[in-house]
Amino acid sequence: MSEYREIITRAVTGKGRKFTQSKHTISPSHRPTSILGCWVINHKYDAKKVDDTVEVAGQYDINCWFSHSDNTKTQVVTETVSYTDVVKLRYKDDNSIGDEHEVVARVLQQPNCLECSISDSGGKVEVQVEREFLAEIIGETKVVVEVHPETSTDDEDWDVEDEDFEDLNPDFIVDGYEE
Repeated sequence: MSEYREIITRAVTGKGRKFTQSKHTISPSHRPTSILGCWVINHKYDAKKVDDTVEVAGQYDINCWFSHSDNTKTQVVTETVSYTDVVKLRYKDDNSIGDEHEVVARVLQQPNCLECSISDSGGKVEVQVEREFLAEIIGETKVVVEVHPETSTDDEDWDVEDEDFEDLNPDFIVDGYEE
């Protein structure tokens, strides 16, 4: 006959994922003629639990290299962009205990420039960026396990004697190894 035990442990009690595409408008000091390159750097973020969601707030720098003055000069314009992504928890453990929890957010896709183009008005640059996060809530929960007291827990089965090593080749790992 088996018995059951309730174990309180820390585990993932909520989990969600969010993919976002956003468009940003950058205003360079000169009217761009053509776009030469665009990249996203210096990504920083923080996450916190808000009700049944996780809010990821962060920022990154968008660098856009462009030519101006009829393709005779180039310039790089940098703009820091802030964002807030709300990650819905697709999995939520209703048996979690207490209000203490830890929020873990990991980047699955770093902010990345998908497209960079000159706006229809011609004086601004439009940048499309993608990013993706996985958010987890770690908290206390209760797990029920089945206990089998009749199962042997005798450690003698795991004892190793010196004579068990007599037939081992000590050069086994070294044979065939060249530096």
